[in-house]
Amino acid sequence: MALSGRFRSALIIGGQGIRARKLRTFLSMISLFLGVLAVVAVQAGAEIADRAMLSDIELSAGKDGTLVLNFPSNNDAGTVMADTLAGRSDAVGVDNAMGIIGEPGVAPVNPGASPLKYAGRGGYGGPSMVCDQTGCHEIKQDDNPPPPGQAIEVRLIGLTGDIRQFRPFQLEAGRWLDFGGEPSMSPGLVLNREAAAALNQYRLPAELRITGSTANPTPRILGVVHDGSDGPAVYLRADELSLWKTAGDAQGYLSVYLNPSAADIEQTLKARLVARGADPGNLQTYPVEARKQIESELRLLRLIFLAMAALVLLIGIAGILNVGLATVGERIEEFALRRAVGTPRMLLAGIVLAETLIIGLLTAAAAVGVGIVGLKLAASMFGGRFQMLQGVEFPWQAGLAGVIAGLAAGVLGGLLPAIRAARIPIATVMRA
Repeated sequence: MALSGRFRSALIIGGQGIRARKLRTFLSMISLFLGVLAVVAVQAGAEIADRAMLSDIELSAGKDGTLVLNFPSNNDAGTVMADTLAGRSDAVGVDNAMGIIGEPGVAPVNPGASPLKYAGRGGYGGPSMVCDQTGCHEIKQDDNPPPPGQAIEVRLIGLTGDIRQFRPFQLEAGRWLDFGGEPSMSPGLVLNREAAAALNQYRLPAELRITGSTANPTPRILGVVHDGSDGPAVYLRADELSLWKTAGDAQGYLSVYLNPSAADIEQTLKARLVARGADPGNLQTYPVEARKQIESELRLLRLIFLAMAALVLLIGIAGILNVGLATVGERIEEFALRRAVGTPRMLLAGIVLAETLIIGLLTAAAAVGVGIVGLKLAASMFGGRFQMLQGVEFPWQAGLAGVIAGLAAGVLGGLLPAIRAARIPIATVMRA
């Protein structure tokens, strides 16, 4: 109880000292405010960047813990994959093909489904490569290449189920694929951002040419998603893709995304593929470790900015220390008189520390408040241009870091003045 009474007395007297020197307190808070705000901004920025980078990796690679099985697209691998995954919701197979959307008989503006920013560069009919399990080989070029025209090349990605449980695509327009019912001869397509931008930019006719197919289907555009890819891609049902994809088009790899609990599917699929002549060495399974990929670079970035924030915070601490020493110098007679009437040295030190701690907490509250308001304003003003700001919430880690920084600044800035106040001799009261 005695300790509680001294602590309460220190807080009361410290608050009275702050109220008596409002201007000096305000000036010391300004320098500390910038330091604490820098810590809050760095922590909030690191958390937002962490989520944004993790979200981008999840779009392209998958969520943390997802198992991915890759295997060559040969020996009826596509049929085996579709039969094994039929009726399963904890695994999704991915087939691949190349296609051209647009005018018939012309070369696409982006050979190889390259990003549109490279469209038209390097000419047409140049050497290209294809890679499979045996290595990379140059594709023999046509002696009479088609003329360039209004057409784009896209990656056709056939899915056996809803892959968004593993790769959280963001639906931006229309609707996603419906995997119920029988496959349609007119395949339903969901475009990614790049493919949708290409259709708007070039005003392409709705004709799809699938590489290796002898007929061209008329597709139906269902929606648009953001998939993290910078090249044009189109998502459709794997069974609808197989209706038009020829058996001879078996280059590249197939993929299966599995929940960690779906080990039976992995074993069954591998056994069936090996029975069809697949090389067991080509059946590779790996876990997605999205966070592990960004930890090192994010840690380095955070350390750099925290070091800069610490320098600004040190300036604020120096300001509190300077004000605290000047205040103790002005109050020598007051502290000596308190010592003369029996005030313990620890209580004198506590009075000075209470003032700096109150200043630190008030400054931290102001910095955290400004950070919350600033983030909300940034999200409302720039959320449409920057996806990382859409629906963003102020991270509690940043608020906690601001409070800790304010308390640390109060302790460090008030420790030396507190020691000086506690050492004032009683004889100093004779000066009064």
